[in-house]
Formats: sequence, C-alpha cells, structure tokens
Amino acid sequence: MHITARVDYAVRTLLELAAIEDGRLTKAETLATAQTIPHKFLEAVLADLRRGGLVNSRRGPEGGYWLARPASEISIADIIRTVEGPLASVRGERPEDVVYSGAAERLQDVWIAVRVNLRAVLEEVSLADVVTGDLPGFVEDLTKDPGAWERRRV
Repeated sequence: MHITARVDYAVRTLLELAAIEDGRLTKAETLATAQTIPHKFLEAVLADLRRGGLVNSRRGPEGGYWLARPASEISIADIIRTVEGPLASVRGERPEDVVYSGAAERLQDVWIAVRVNLRAVLEEVSLADVVTGDLPGFVEDLTKDPGAWERRRV
C-alpha cells in the first residue's frame, strides 16, 4: 500500500485536532506548525476533510477547525477514503470490477483479499485509538511480529 503525503498529512492533522481536550477551534497555521506540514498543502487537505464531513470550520479572527464528530467515530479508513478514494483499486477500478482470464484468472481474488485485510486494520483503528495509544489488540499483535519490521527485497 502506498500512503500518499496527502493521506499522511490528513491523518496527522486530524490526530492533532483529536488531541485537543476541550474541542476548541484550532487555526490551520497551528496545525501546520505542530506537524510540520506546508501551510498551503494543509489548506487544500482541510478543504477535502471539510467537504468529506470530517471537520467543521469557522472563518474569522476567532475561527478555526474542529472535528465534525468524536475522534472515536473517525477511522483511518474514513480519512483515506475522504482524501484519496477507495482503499484498494486496480488501475483505478474497484477490485470487484476487474476481470482476468487465463493464468491470471484468480488474481482478482488476491486483490479482494488485500482490500479485506486493509479494511480489517484501517476501519478498526480510530483517531482516538492512536491519540491515546490504545490500539486494538490485533494491531499490537501484528506489530510485535519481528517480520513486520523487516524490509523485503525484490
């Protein structure tokens, strides 16, 4: 899975908002500085997040951004889908829509399995889980596997 800068910035921005105890409005400049994100890029990401219903905003000197719903109700998958689209695609198509023949006939099953596994993690981990450090047990188990941290060579 390739995690784009746009997704990385969106997740980190929402984690900053989730970490604010009293839900106060936070300026884009503050978010950009806290996570070392280019301000112009962050403004575009925040616009996507607002359109996607993950953040609310208010303009003006007392304005800023805040989460549109509780951090426990926003999964990492929600964020990825909002800024990039489907979690898994094949040449821009959904895995269930691709058709293969011959020796590649079962490849569609592989792509579907990949999507299922992405969903298993990304839909179950919320912003609150990451902010509190209380990740689901199966995620902890996956990261404890020494092989998870090893780079693979081609």
